[in-house]
Amino acid sequence: MSDPQTPSDLGLCLSPLPHLWLIDIDGTLVTHNGHLSGQECLLDGVQDFWQAIPPGDTIVLLSARQSVWREPTLAWLAAQGLRFNQALFDLPTGERILINDKKDSGLATALALNLKRDAGPGSITVMIDSNL
Repeated sequence: MSDPQTPSDLGLCLSPLPHLWLIDIDGTLVTHNGHLSGQECLLDGVQDFWQAIPPGDTIVLLSARQSVWREPTLAWLAAQGLRFNQALFDLPTGERILINDKKDSGLATALALNLKRDAGPGSITVMIDSNL
């Protein structure tokens, strides 16, 4: 599998440590702006991707949706069987920047994937490597 910092195949090779997943909602999990037209639907691969996230990991959902959409959105996602720990709404629509330190072992603790809008996470593979 490729270096997780430059994943050419969207493969993530992760340590067995607990992880924090920061996942955008619109265009990543559901059709972009589908909530505005009543056409909310999960994108291809979301269910399989969710199953690949280790059970003890923390999932924080991110959205630029206005907070008036918070409760209906989270209820709808929960009804689809998606577990999550927290959700942030009313976020800016520009870049999201994650800054973190490396472990002394050299383990990179900040990874990012940019998916094509509305393509879904079906192309992402997750592997836990106990040697990391």
